[in-house]
Parts: sequence; structure tokens; C-alpha cells
Amino acid sequence: MTETMRPSLSTGTKSPGRFRWIILSMLFVGITINYVDRIVITLVFTPAFKLQYGITPEQWGYIGAAFAIAYAFGQIASGWMLDKIGTRLGYSLSLLLWSICAMLTALGGGWISFAIFRAMLGVAESPSYPGAAKICAEWFPQRQRSYAFGWVNAGANMAAIVTPLVVPWLAIRYGWQAAFIWTGAMGLVLLLFWFPIYRRPENHPMVSASELALIQSDPPEPTAKVPWVKVILYRQAWVFMAGKVLSDGIWWFFVTWIPTFLYGPPYNVDLKNIGWPLVTIYLMADAGAVGGGLLSSFLIRRGTTVNRARKITMFISGCCAVPIIFAPYIHDLWSVVLIVGLAVAGHQGYSSNLYTVCSDLFPKRMVASVAGIGGFCGYMGASAFQIFTGKWVQITHNYYGPFLCAGVAYLVSLAVMHVLSPRFQPADPGKDMPMTDAIRNRIALGIGVAGACVANLLFVVTTGDGPGLKLGALLTLLGAIVFGGVTRLILRFMK
Repeated sequence: MTETMRPSLSTGTKSPGRFRWIILSMLFVGITINYVDRIVITLVFTPAFKLQYGITPEQWGYIGAAFAIAYAFGQIASGWMLDKIGTRLGYSLSLLLWSICAMLTALGGGWISFAIFRAMLGVAESPSYPGAAKICAEWFPQRQRSYAFGWVNAGANMAAIVTPLVVPWLAIRYGWQAAFIWTGAMGLVLLLFWFPIYRRPENHPMVSASELALIQSDPPEPTAKVPWVKVILYRQAWVFMAGKVLSDGIWWFFVTWIPTFLYGPPYNVDLKNIGWPLVTIYLMADAGAVGGGLLSSFLIRRGTTVNRARKITMFISGCCAVPIIFAPYIHDLWSVVLIVGLAVAGHQGYSSNLYTVCSDLFPKRMVASVAGIGGFCGYMGASAFQIFTGKWVQITHNYYGPFLCAGVAYLVSLAVMHVLSPRFQPADPGKDMPMTDAIRNRIALGIGVAGACVANLLFVVTTGDGPGLKLGALLTLLGAIVFGGVTRLILRFMK
């Protein structure tokens, strides 16, 4: 049996227009600003700053979790909103609100107030990536989509390059509040360009007929309507959710904890010198983002199926993260920077293809909703990992556990995705039976395993100590039964 989804490579002899790349450029700038607003706090919160405001590693974990939880719940609503009101208005509203919330962080004065402002930012920024996935699906054919989303991910890396070069200078010269105000204001400048320029390609006067033909060159999509709440019944949605729940937690760990890791012993980097190590890490990440998109697009152009091209690229990307397991054992600054940079590059290559998988498996009109649901799962995982990391560092004074998780998460995530969908068969909302009982059982089993981990994690978080063998076995059993059983019961009645 041959694999599905082998795209046509014919695009005609006439060279299409290039206006879609202007749209991608604005999206790149938007994601860059989005991540600048996320990253500022990780640089401002130096050890001296945390000591001044009495912020412990555990509380720093809670601040990161506040953003992640708010972002997670915002993803659910934002995906639905973007599918309902469109990307032009939806992305503009998000851009306006996140810029305001970023500037409001300058009013913080303790860990609780910082957590509140970060939660507000999380809600406001939540439409950014579902919107980016939907915009790429609207403006690019399938064979160019992972390359386009590679540039979207490169925006996050560009933010990580620009921020450590600009924010320390702003904070040292004008005070830490100025860092939040000036970086937050950048989004308002972009809004002046985005709203007047952006339209869907079929409605845009700057899109030529040949370019529109290229954009719409994929086979016709199913037109049947699917109620939003039933999207999670599709096993294809669970493929994307499985990919996000592990990888997002690790990415947010990189964003929030790598500066803290480098500020501490044995590296003892300070605010004045943090710039170039982070620039190096995220220049490597840029290469991973664009390279991951290029590799899968290259394989597809060579005739490789979409399924195989995506999974080969994601496997290579996941392998790049494995060496980070050894990062806590390396005491040379630039050696650890290169290992972390390789892992972050691997994440970006993985993520570029993961978001494209969403548009591979679902019609364009459903992409934002699916991406939002996947983002919810991803950042709920991120919030748990933030709390876990804060507790781990506070209790053990090392990073062995978090880096071990970071090293294996991507390959585990890909394995789960492959079990759920060995061939990345696209959903047909008008014809497909959403899920078989076998798929429901697999999902319940996966949720049960996650529940067992959550039960043990909650014990560690609440008591500050690990459970013994007998109690750990009991918590594992109860977590698996409660989470897995309830999930299976819900899926049974949601046919």
C-alpha cells in the first residue's frame, strides 16, 4: 500500500507573484515582537533583582506558570475567535492587547503582581500562533507551508537575539521599567501597518492571478461544517495535541530558565554579559527553524510523501535535543551554550513541522481551532513543567531533572504522534468517522499515563519531597484510573 498525500509538483510555467512573502514578513515581525514581550522579564529578573523583590526559584516558576496557564486557556478561545472573525481583525486585536499588557508589567512590585501581569499577557498573546498557522494556511500551498512557518518560528529566535542586546542597555540606562514600556510599544507600531495591509489572498488587490492560482493549487478541501466542540473527537486533532503537550513545555523552559541557568554557578554571567551567549543560542535556533522547514519542503519536492517528510525532519530535530541531557555536567560556558543552542535549534525545526502538520491534517477553516486546542494542551504542559522546574531547583539546587526531560521529550512526542496516526491521513469532516474505539482506548491510555505523572508531580509540589515506593505506586495507579477512566467515559458519550 502506498502512503497518502503525495502532492503535485506542477505549478505552471509563469512565475507567480510574491506578495505572500510580504505578508510573511509582517508575520515574522509580529512573532518577533510577541516573543520580545515574553522574553524581557527573563533578562530583567537577574539574581540581584530577584533578591531585591524577594522572588525565590519556586515563585519564579509560579510566574512562568501564570503566563502558561493563561496562554493555554486563551488558546481555546482564540482559535475559535480567529475562525469566526478572521485573521485580519483577530490578529489586530491580539496585537493591540498584548502590547498594552506588556507595558503594564512595568507596574509590578512583587511576585504576585508580576504573575498577574504575566497572566494578562498570556491571554492577550494567545491568538498569535493559531493566527500564524491559519495565515500560513491561507497564503501558502502545502508544499511551501513548512518553509513559511519556519520563518514564523525564526521570528521567535530573532526576538531572542535582539532582546539580550537591547534590554540590558535599556534596563541599565533607564531602569527596568523602561525595558517593558519600550518593547511593549513596538507592537503598536506594527499594528499601524498590519490592519491596513492584510486581507485574505482572494480579496487582496496586490495578489496576481498566477500567485492566487499557486496559493490555491492544493486539492479542494472538504466543506462540511464541524461544531467547534467536536473538533477534539478527531484523532488528527489528538495527533497535534500529543505533539504540543510535551514540546511546548520544553520550549517554555528554554525561554524562561536558560538565562537563570546561565546567571547561576558555575557560569555566573551578569546582565551586561548575558547578550552574546543568548544571541549564539538563538542564532542556532534560527538555523534550526528555517532548516527544518527547508528540509521537509525539499523532501516533498523530491517526491517524498508529506507523512514521511514531516516525520523524518521531526526525528532529526528531536535527536538534536538529546545532548542537552549533559548540559548540567559541563562547566565551560561556551560549550554549554553550543549544546543548548543545538537543542533549541532542534525544537524550532520540530515546531516548524508540527504546526504545519496541523494544516496538513485539517481544512484551512478549522486550522486555528485545532491549533488553539493544541496550544491549550501544550501550555498546560508548560505550566506544569514550570512549577516542576521551580520546585526542583529550589529543593535540589541543580537542573539535572529538567534537562533530562528536555532531552527525551521530542522523540517521545513524535513516537506518540506516530502511534496515533502512522500515515498522517487528513481529516474529512464530511465523511470521516472521527475516531474508532481503538483510537479512543489509546487516547485514554495516554491520558492515564499523563495522569499518573501528574499525581506524583502534585505530591512533590505540595510536600516538597518525593513519595516512597508504595505511595508512589498508589499515586500512579489512582492517577491513571482517574484521568484515563474519565477520559474514556467522556469520549464514549461524545460520538
